[in-house]
Amino acid sequence: MLAFLSQLLITCLAVALVVSAITIPQVSSPELASPPRADAAKVVVAHLMVANTFHYTPADWEQDISLAASSGLDAFALNIGYGEWYPNSVEAAYTAALNYPNFKLFISFDMTSIPCSSTDNADAMHELIAKYRLHPSQLQYKGGPLVSTFGGEHCYFGKESVNEGWASVMKRDHPGCTFIPSFFIQPAASKDYSVLDGIFPWNSAWPLGPTDISFNYDREFISGLRIDQSYMAGVSPWFFTHYGFPYNKNFIFRGDDWLLATRMEQLVQNRNEIGLVEVITWNDYGESHYVGPIHGDQPGSEEWVNGFDHQAWLPLLSYYITAFKTGVYPMGKERIFLWMRPHPTAASASDPLGRPANADWTEDYMWVVALLDAPGDITLSCGPSNEVTSFTTPGLQKAKLPLKADCQPHAAITRGGVPVVILDPQEISFKMQPGRYNFNAYVAASL
Repeated sequence: MLAFLSQLLITCLAVALVVSAITIPQVSSPELASPPRADAAKVVVAHLMVANTFHYTPADWEQDISLAASSGLDAFALNIGYGEWYPNSVEAAYTAALNYPNFKLFISFDMTSIPCSSTDNADAMHELIAKYRLHPSQLQYKGGPLVSTFGGEHCYFGKESVNEGWASVMKRDHPGCTFIPSFFIQPAASKDYSVLDGIFPWNSAWPLGPTDISFNYDREFISGLRIDQSYMAGVSPWFFTHYGFPYNKNFIFRGDDWLLATRMEQLVQNRNEIGLVEVITWNDYGESHYVGPIHGDQPGSEEWVNGFDHQAWLPLLSYYITAFKTGVYPMGKERIFLWMRPHPTAASASDPLGRPANADWTEDYMWVVALLDAPGDITLSCGPSNEVTSFTTPGLQKAKLPLKADCQPHAAITRGGVPVVILDPQEISFKMQPGRYNFNAYVAASL
């Protein structure tokens, strides 16, 4: 049957249906809007596109797993689609993870690519799950091996209903899988699927409009769960994709207002209602929301990805992961995190694809997060724009700077006018007249 899966499982590009200063206290005791759910220990994972690992060596897998584990992540969700080479890549990942006993993996079936109309489809998927359900590197959650999806809410697998179809994949063993998929369903519908052990609303990671992100979308799903179902929240730092034919994906989601930081603060505040968090993504270069290194196989995204390393987001993410798991924001080394787009949203470029859809949802700012161990100032500049913001308390602080002209960014933590931490990333610049549209983010962090 694995041979059948090899024919069953093509590389795909998953399509998501998709204040100038704020103070975060050093120690927090989040207030809950509703009673805690009966979930296991807090788990934070990252979505990994196996499609982009075709040429991975064992050393590549170890590099990614080691970096993810050291950043506080607990597991990779291995997104697999339709392609005969996927099983070999999955096996390589599980083998590499054996060297990191505290880091786990689980399968996330990409149902925009995998067929699901017959019992043979169900058998092929079940066989892959069965191969790894007791593997030392498999993530176990609430008594069973965790399995997820991207999509799949319309899959019947030859049965009378979606519920029966997925049960034929996930629940034929004892104990069955802990099934927490990313179904694109109405928030109140989760409780109606007995096969679901939880829900992962993919689009919870971004504001799907020209507004700041809020926890309201999550709360709709949480209120629709049965008491035995878990909630997996999405978090993402960015979204920009710029494909022409045949994908025709040229749009952004709003990444403003310190999206990664703001979203994680919401999840920390509401941590007692959330069992798991999934970072979108580790390596989806095509949609510009990767936090891992740029290596492996890019899906034709080099034009807007090369030169835009996002790994500086990882230590910031690590800070928030600790707070999510413990409920306490940790003390840490003083650091500055900075990100910005390379050109104005209203710029005119000679680009055959044209300006991306939703471009007007974003504003021209440099976004900065700083970790302070004492009161101090955050000094920002980029060309003619300059701003100093004073903070009277330590902890995580935010500031932003409008971008108005060609410039290179500068950020510093100062006390009494003396810089104590400086960030001058030479590889980052803002240009008023770009050659092509690129709404990806430059990201940098001080040492």
